[in-house]
Amino acid sequence: MGSTRSQRPSRARRVALAAGAALVLAGTAGCSADTEWGRLGYPEPATEQGPLLLSFWQNAWIAAFAVGVLTWGLIFWAIIAYRKRANSGAPVQTRYNAPLEILYTVAPAVMIAALFVVTARDQAELTKLTPDPSNTVGVVGFKWNWGFNYEEGAYDVGTPARPADLWLPVNERTRFELTSPDVIHSFWVPQFLFKMDVVPGRLNQFELTPNKEGVFAGKCAELCGTDHSRMLFNVRVVSRAEYDAHIAELKARGQGGSLETGRVITTGDAGGNTGRIDDSGSSQ
Repeated sequence: MGSTRSQRPSRARRVALAAGAALVLAGTAGCSADTEWGRLGYPEPATEQGPLLLSFWQNAWIAAFAVGVLTWGLIFWAIIAYRKRANSGAPVQTRYNAPLEILYTVAPAVMIAALFVVTARDQAELTKLTPDPSNTVGVVGFKWNWGFNYEEGAYDVGTPARPADLWLPVNERTRFELTSPDVIHSFWVPQFLFKMDVVPGRLNQFELTPNKEGVFAGKCAELCGTDHSRMLFNVRVVSRAEYDAHIAELKARGQGGSLETGRVITTGDAGGNTGRIDDSGSSQ
């Protein structure tokens, strides 16, 4: 009987390890970083900084999954190895186990410290501002859409009925300067894998380099009020020649200069498809 009992924990460990290996294989089989499954739900990045963010996301999930597999394995091992057997009576009661209690304290502290170090490292890289970016755009989030001030001396602005378009030159590092005249918004382009709050009275800045031409959807990611769901915009990443042509077109339409508030006073239909810009900061 003693020999049989000594073999059972070993068999239980093998079962737990086999279950853990099966879970890992099931979770990783057929997954590539180029697929939605491989990206773990993240969209395909459209900036040079995107792979860094994607890598952090993937590694965080891998670490969490490893902890989960270890925990599940220990649970199943304890269930099998220490299950009640016929005529065995109650299991041995242990008041404390110093090595285990030390492990339970040290292991989470190590994991949190590692996560903190990696997060701080990547955050420093992603929020770093260069002395002379290739392009700068001022982003004004207001109730209820977006205004964009281009450094070339032109602007564009949207309404809930006509979302704004933000044009960016491809393969040029762009600085985004975020401001708001009213409440907190959040500037988010999902395929940039990055977002930042737009806070009244504060200038928030970050830089990204779009490296894929195309049209990418953007939105406000902060619940900001009545028409939050309609605070949509599009980002059009184009060649430098197309970008310059668009700036010239804005100026030709009379949209030269820049906006401070982005508020639109409508003089046409209720959707705000025609109107003039209030740049005084008033709430007319």
